[in-house]
Amino acid sequence: MKNACDILNSLQNRPQFSKLSHFTCIDTIRRTFSKPLQKMIKFAYIKNNTLFFVLNHPGAKQEFDNNIQSIKSALKYVKPKECQSLNIEDIKAFVTHTPTLLQKEEQKVKESIPHYKERSTGAFEITSTDPTLKDIFLSIQNIIKEHNES
Repeated sequence: MKNACDILNSLQNRPQFSKLSHFTCIDTIRRTFSKPLQKMIKFAYIKNNTLFFVLNHPGAKQEFDNNIQSIKSALKYVKPKECQSLNIEDIKAFVTHTPTLLQKEEQKVKESIPHYKERSTGAFEITSTDPTLKDIFLSIQNIIKEHNES
């Protein structure tokens, strides 16, 4: 029986899913950067044999430019196995100033959580014979009555 990794690898090797290998190659190259620089990369793509990294801060661009020559020379001599089929000739980066939509989506999720008014009035009979359970039911009943009063 195949595990998930085997299934994904077999799908990536099919011609109709050739773009998936591009993304695994980009992710492999992205993981070679330092953690703070990885967090500042919004996304990356390949166009005309050039790998573009889109950054979200000008400081990240400056740090990226400082490391770009070492990355290019390393990729010329040792290509990761995910990037063997791609011919990446150049690596460039630029800063985008578009706001991220993630914050707006989080706010929508918080706003969409429904809050319902307590429908119970606390008028229910406690038929438990266990004294600890009876105390717990009484405390729940008192909490419900307090919330309905206010």
